[in-house]
Amino acid sequence: MTLLKLDIYAVRNILKETIIPDAAINFIYGENASGKSAIIEAIFILGRAKSFRSTTIKSVINFAETHLIVSAQTQQANGGTLHLGIQLDSKSFCCRINQQTTQKRSDLAYALPLQIIHPKSYELLDAGPQLRREFLDWGVFNDDEKFLPAWRNFKTALSQRNALLKTKRPEHINVWDKELVYYGTIVNTYRQLYLQKFKPVFVDIINQFLDINNVEIKLISGWDTAMDFQQVLIENLDKDLRYGFTHNGPHRADFQLLVDNRLAKDFVSRGQLKLLVLSLKLAQVKLLANERSNMGCFLLDDFAAELDVINRAKLLYYLAEMKCQVFITATELSDFGDLTHIKNYKMFHVEHGNIKQM
Repeated sequence: MTLLKLDIYAVRNILKETIIPDAAINFIYGENASGKSAIIEAIFILGRAKSFRSTTIKSVINFAETHLIVSAQTQQANGGTLHLGIQLDSKSFCCRINQQTTQKRSDLAYALPLQIIHPKSYELLDAGPQLRREFLDWGVFNDDEKFLPAWRNFKTALSQRNALLKTKRPEHINVWDKELVYYGTIVNTYRQLYLQKFKPVFVDIINQFLDINNVEIKLISGWDTAMDFQQVLIENLDKDLRYGFTHNGPHRADFQLLVDNRLAKDFVSRGQLKLLVLSLKLAQVKLLANERSNMGCFLLDDFAAELDVINRAKLLYYLAEMKCQVFITATELSDFGDLTHIKNYKMFHVEHGNIKQM
């Protein structure tokens, strides 16, 4: 998947701009608040129907407008093209794929798979489990299309069970327990299978950035898997009734990154932790390419802020070899370092929301 043309309307200080990106690497530089991160944000919105910088879309829309629009022409892995578009305001959204309207965010996500690194991404390994769960499920979602309906059915059963717990009506819970166990087990299995495929790809990438051995990724399923999930629900029913929600299940899943059987976040340096997170993200894109011949986009916001000169050079070399479409921002042109080894790229300068190809 490659963006051939990108149109941005009313995304922060970008009023109306069109860019024709390179199929390989696209460097974007400009002063703080110039609008360079807004380009990355616009691409992310097109693929995920949400911002990575703000929890509400209202703050993303240019103050002079009531809605934003991002559209693109993309080339797919099979050589065909897709036209994607999304319009968002503070209350609603509209997505179109090849002129056909869809209300499913998942349709956009499948059409434009993308992964992103930005300054807050480095919280992945030392923040709460929700970020890691979302990271894991993005990979599973793109790896097997059967995962999404199973996850949705699990969430429906979980919502119904929690509603009964809140109203203290345990006599009907057994019905939803069966659904919860059935779909929850499927979700857990998909996650396990994904991590089995993911680990060797991740280890291969991390070896290019760090000299670390005995790396392990361990799935925390959300319940004690030494016991049957059904039995766990039965044994914890009193506790669930007391608090009004289901304590155990795939909705509480997590994963641990271990180095020499210790949590990586507890003893590696801050710089090493950032490279571990970077490698996790790169591995997802690489695995997607290996499994489905669909490389997707890799977005990297604020390149120089989190990586030193040596690792920036390593990363650029790796991205160039991976043959993935990449968008990278930095404040100064010099932040990108030596580009002589990169054969195909475009350079864009952003100033006051205006984008110019250099």
